[in-house]
Amino acid sequence: MSKEESIRFATKYLEDLLSFFGINVAVYSTIDDEVIQLSVPSTSMNSLLIGRNADNLRALQHVVSMALASKSAELTRVNIDIADYKRQHADRIAERAEGWIKKVRATGESMELNLNAADRRTVHKLAEDYSDITTHSEGEGRERKLIISKNA
Repeated sequence: MSKEESIRFATKYLEDLLSFFGINVAVYSTIDDEVIQLSVPSTSMNSLLIGRNADNLRALQHVVSMALASKSAELTRVNIDIADYKRQHADRIAERAEGWIKKVRATGESMELNLNAADRRTVHKLAEDYSDITTHSEGEGRERKLIISKNA
């Protein structure tokens, strides 16, 4: 399955999955860094689709990704955003990261943060804008932590 077919399949698959829950909406799709980006507009079912700590949202991503893998799709990585939840969350993390970076700059002491992969990626990306700050991750799985340090 080509990239274009992968995107069409993922979009249709998610629309069909949502219709099972009585949610009939058009899913918008793009591609970014070999990841299929699927955007679901706001509905009355946002909280159910997102779930506590975005668990349902991650489960939806996993299901769509596994469906693509079972079809031997060229693209299998999927990012689903419901009602701009992820974008808004990333904006909040970026705001907090600005504060963390200011604190590291002021004290010179490194900070160790327990963040999920998406939040770590947001902070890494933001830290690239600071020549005197470096970030890296240490650990495995749920124990993985982000370290923000001031360059020597």
